[in-house]
Amino acid sequence: MTETHATTDAGRPVFPPGRYGRRREQRRRRPWLVALLLAVVVAAGAALSVRLYRQYGDPAYDGQVLSYTDITDTQVVVEFRVTVPEGGEAICVIRARSRDGAEVGKAEVHVDAPPGESHPVMTYRLVTTARPINGELVRCRAA
Repeated sequence: MTETHATTDAGRPVFPPGRYGRRREQRRRRPWLVALLLAVVVAAGAALSVRLYRQYGDPAYDGQVLSYTDITDTQVVVEFRVTVPEGGEAICVIRARSRDGAEVGKAEVHVDAPPGESHPVMTYRLVTTARPINGELVRCRAA
């Protein structure tokens, strides 16, 4: 009587010896390696999150454009307010864009908060390479 799928064990398949080459043993799983790789990925993600938060997300340094005026072919005057800790300093990046969305001017502005004031208003004349349509405050960070 020949063996059929109904008469053989449903476990590992049985091959005739020497017919298909040497069979490899099943590899052992290494759960510690998976856990180590997972820990490395989580640590790298946390480090990246902290770095990006320090670079872009510090709520103590926040800025808001109040107005942009005196638009000519070579400049725009940007007036903005910055929230800084009392007596602190900030560096704000402002830029101007042309009608087609290209950046035509960019500058870093140093802001000193006078003693007793945490929301200084700054006015900055930004030189541009073409006629801008607006002035933007990109971000502010600690000096």
